[in-house]
Amino acid sequence: HVCFLHPAMHLCFLLHSLKCYGNVYSLFIGPRAAVVINGAQAMKEAMITKAADFAGRPQDIFNFNCHLWLLLSKRMVLADYGASWKEHRRFALMTLRNFGLGKQSMEQRILGEMQYTMETLKRSIGKHSVVMFHNAASNIICQVLFGTRYDYDDNFIKVVVQCFKENSKIANGAWAMVSHNMFVSEFIKLATCLITEHKETRVPGQPRDFLDCYLDELDKVDDCSSFCEDRLIMFVLDLHFPGTDTTSNTLLTGFLYLMTYPHIHGRCQQEINQVLEKKDHASYDDRRNMPYTQAVIHEVQRIANTVPLSVYHCTTKDTKLMGYFLPKGEFAKPDAFMPFSAGPRVGLAPMALFLIMVTLLRRFKFIWPEDAEQPD
Repeated sequence: HVCFLHPAMHLCFLLHSLKCYGNVYSLFIGPRAAVVINGAQAMKEAMITKAADFAGRPQDIFNFNCHLWLLLSKRMVLADYGASWKEHRRFALMTLRNFGLGKQSMEQRILGEMQYTMETLKRSIGKHSVVMFHNAASNIICQVLFGTRYDYDDNFIKVVVQCFKENSKIANGAWAMVSHNMFVSEFIKLATCLITEHKETRVPGQPRDFLDCYLDELDKVDDCSSFCEDRLIMFVLDLHFPGTDTTSNTLLTGFLYLMTYPHIHGRCQQEINQVLEKKDHASYDDRRNMPYTQAVIHEVQRIANTVPLSVYHCTTKDTKLMGYFLPKGEFAKPDAFMPFSAGPRVGLAPMALFLIMVTLLRRFKFIWPEDAEQPD
C-alpha cells in the first residue's frame, strides 16, 4: 500500500526498507510485485550499464480503463522500449538540438525569460508567488515547442500551469495510477487548438518550432511509421510537463533552503558576484568557475523529492541486478535519491537550473517575512 502513503512518508518508508532489506528488495504496490533499487552502485548498473534491460515501461497499469490506456499508451514517457519509442526519441533529440538544446541560443531563451521573471519579482517584492518558476519554466519550453512566449497573465499559461500542478499532486499521491482523465483531456484541448493553428499557418519545409517539424514528418510518413497526430499531442505533453514541473519544483526547493540557511545564500552570492563582476549576464560556461554554487545546485537536486514514486521501469528481458535474477516484465522502481536530470537524457534542466538560480541570486536577496515562522 505504498501508493496510499502521504507523499512526505515515501522517503521515510524507502529509508526504513533500505536499512532492513538492502539496496535491492521487492514489495507489492497494490496487486503488482515491484523491485526497488537503491544506492549509486545498483542505480548505475540498472540505469547505465544495463540501461536497455531496464528501459521498458509496464503496459498493464491502466487495464481497468481501456479508453484511458489507449490514450496514454501514445505517450512516450509511458511507451514501452521498442521501435516506436526509439524512432520518436531520435526525432526529439535531433529537433530539439536544431532549436538550440545545449547551445548558446537556448541560453538566450532562458536569460530572456529571466528578464520577465525579474520584472515580476520587482513588482511583487514582499509578496509570495507559488507559480513564478512554473511560468518561467513553461515559457522556455513553449518557445521551442510552439514558437510562442506567453504573458504570465495569458489564459493559456495559467491553464497549463494549473493543470501541471494539479496532475503533479495526483501523480505523487494515492491515485497515481487512476486519476489522469481530467488533466489529460484539458491538455488535449489546448494542444489540439495549437496544432490546428499550426496547420493553417505553416509553410511545409520551413519549420518555426517543434510542432511544425512533426507536421513536416507526418507529410513524409508511410504505413510503417509510428508518427501520427494523436501521438504528437501526447508527445508534446511528455516534453512540456516534466520539463516544467520538475524544474520549477526543484527551484522552489532550492530557494526555500537558501532562505532557511542565509550563510549559504550569502556565500553563493559572493561567488556569483566575483565571477560575473564585469559581465552583463551569466552563461552556462560560468558554472566551471562557480564550484560552490554548483555544489549547492547538486545538493538541491539530491534533496528535492520532486517525484517520490518516480516513473516505473520494466525489464525488457531476463536479467540480473547486483546478483539477483529479475525475469522479463518485472516492475523496477528507482529510489528517490536519483536526481531528475541524471543519466543519458540530460539536456535543458541543468542549464535552466544554473542560469535561473544564478541570475536571480545576482539581482535579489531572498528572505523570510519578519512575521513568518521558520519552516520545519
